[in-house]
Amino acid sequence: MTERPAQRTPNRQLAALIAEAGFSNAGLARRVDQLGLEHGLDLRYDKTSVTRWLRGQQPRGTTPALIAEVFTRRLGRRLTAQDLGLDACAPVYAGLEFAATPEEAVDIVSGLWRKDSGSHAELRKIAFTPAGLVVPSRDWLIGRPDDRVGRGDQPVVRVPVQGRPGVPRQLGQAERGPGQKVTGGDISALRSVGELFRTLDDAYGGGHARQALVRYLEHEAEPMLRGTYGEQTGRRLFAAASDLTRLAGWTSYDIAAHGLAQRYFVQALRLAQAAADRAYGSYVLATMSRQAVYLGHGREAVQLARVAQQGVGTTAPPVVQSLLHACEARAHGVLGEVRACTASLVRAERALEAARPGDEVPHWARFFDEAQLADEFGHCHRDLQQFRAAAQHAERSLQLRAPAFARSRLFCRVVLASARLGLGELDQACQLGAEAAGAATEMRSVRAIEYVRDFERRLEPYKDAAPVRGYRDKVAALG
Repeated sequence: MTERPAQRTPNRQLAALIAEAGFSNAGLARRVDQLGLEHGLDLRYDKTSVTRWLRGQQPRGTTPALIAEVFTRRLGRRLTAQDLGLDACAPVYAGLEFAATPEEAVDIVSGLWRKDSGSHAELRKIAFTPAGLVVPSRDWLIGRPDDRVGRGDQPVVRVPVQGRPGVPRQLGQAERGPGQKVTGGDISALRSVGELFRTLDDAYGGGHARQALVRYLEHEAEPMLRGTYGEQTGRRLFAAASDLTRLAGWTSYDIAAHGLAQRYFVQALRLAQAAADRAYGSYVLATMSRQAVYLGHGREAVQLARVAQQGVGTTAPPVVQSLLHACEARAHGVLGEVRACTASLVRAERALEAARPGDEVPHWARFFDEAQLADEFGHCHRDLQQFRAAAQHAERSLQLRAPAFARSRLFCRVVLASARLGLGELDQACQLGAEAAGAATEMRSVRAIEYVRDFERRLEPYKDAAPVRGYRDKVAALG
C-alpha cells in the first residue's frame, strides 16, 4: 500500500496505545490484515509498516479506521482514527460495527440517518461487503440483551436535530428538547409511521418515500432515543427504532443502494438486541439473507438464515419459524442445491401448517401467509429449473395475494412468466412479462426493473419469434 510522505513528528498517540494494548509491531500489523479480510480487503501490512506509522506516516484509504477498530476491540472502548493520531477517513465498512453498548448503537445509527438524509449521494454508492456479514451475525448470536437501556434523570447529551442550514424544521421538532421524556404515545406514533411507510413501499416501491422515512428517523426517532425513559419504555423504543431502521434498509435495498442497506440492517440488528427482541433480530437476519440471495451470495445467505434459526430457537411462533426456513430454502435454491432446498421448503410448510387461529403473531410477520409461502416455493422451483412446480405455486400466490402488495405480485408474475417460458409456452410468458413490465413503470423499484430485465435475458434465445417481437413493442410503447 502506498503511504503519504512522513510527518516531522513521531506519532506518540499511536505508540502509547500500542504499549497499552501490549501489541508488538508485527502483532498489530497482523490484526489489521485480519480485520481487513473480514471486510474483503487484502492489505498485507507487516511490522515495517507499523514502524512507518510510528514515525509519522499516514496510511491511506480505510486503514486508519481499521487500525482504530483493532484497538477498540482490544481495549474495550471506542477509539477513532484521530485518537490514534491518524487522519480520519470515511471507511467503506463504517456502519457495519456491532456496537458494544446501546449508547454507541444510537451514535452509529443516527450518524447514518443524518448522512443519508442530506446530500451525501456517495453513501448510497457504498458497495455491499459479503465479509461484513460475519462479525455482526456472530456477535448477535452469542450476545445477550443489554442489562440496561433506560435513561433516567441523568444528563443527556443530544445531537442537535436542526441538521443543516436550509433544512426546514420538522413537525414536532420544536417541542422535543434535550432529555425530554418519551411516552407510550411517542412509541405508538413510531409504530404507526412504520406501517404507513411499509404500505407505501409495498405498493409503490422503496424509492417512493425512502428519503421521508430517513428524515423522520433523524428528526423524530433520534431525539427520542436521546431522551429520558425507563427500562420498559426503553425496550419498546429500541424495538420501534429497530423496525424503522430495518425498513430504511429494505427501501435502500429496493433502490439498489446495497451497501447502505447492509449497514442499516446491521444497525437494526443491534437495536433489536437492545430491545431484547430475539425474534425480531432473527427477522433482520432473514432480511439480510434475502439481500444476499438477490446479490448472488448464496452461501452467506444460507449461513444468515441458519444463524437466525439458531438464535431464536424453538420459542418463536410457527409463522416466524416458517419464514426463517423459507429464507434458507431460497438460499439453497439460488445455489442449485435441490435436496437442501426441498428439505427447507418442507420445514417451512409444516411450520405454517402448525399455526393456529388466535396464535399471537408479531406485527412484522403477519405478511407471511399462504400467499407468501407459495411465492417462496415458486421462486425456489424456478431457480432449480423445476418449471411445472414453479408455475403452479406462482399462480396460487397470485390468486391469494392482495392487490396492495403490488411489488410482490410483480415479482411473482415474473416468476410465472419465466416458468411458462421454461415450459415452452412463449405466448403466455410474453403476455405475463409485458404485464410485469407495465407494473414496473408505476413504481420506484430497481428490483422490479431488474426482475423484468432478468426475464428479458431469458427471452434472448427466442428473440426472433413473433411473441417476443410483440413483447418488445409493448414494452417500447411504455416509454
